[in-house]
Amino acid sequence: ILIIISIVILISRSFKNLQKTNNIKQFIDDNAVIIDVRSESEFNSGNLRGSVNVPLKDLMYRVNEFEKEKKYITVCTVGMRAESAKKFFEKKGYQVVNGGRWSTLKDLRNNT
Repeated sequence: ILIIISIVILISRSFKNLQKTNNIKQFIDDNAVIIDVRSESEFNSGNLRGSVNVPLKDLMYRVNEFEKEKKYITVCTVGMRAESAKKFFEKKGYQVVNGGRWSTLKDLRNNT
């Protein structure tokens, strides 16, 4: 029984990850704006071409720079700040997904 439960959990997690990846790919295909919420120095050390740097600490002051009609992908170093930014944008009525690590999104964007 434990083996079956473990298999079900693994399949469920894999399915959720696949759904998230497909959702991110759809946003990329829809020309979503990539918002990098790392600090300016982190952003300057490496970033995605065409991405916009809005450090998480500045997001509430700069949210009006973004149009609600567009789609957005938030990224950072690990994905935690991007998740916070995603939740902030969602509360304001934006279409947004957490792209996680900017470096991983770079690879995903190149493969679409």
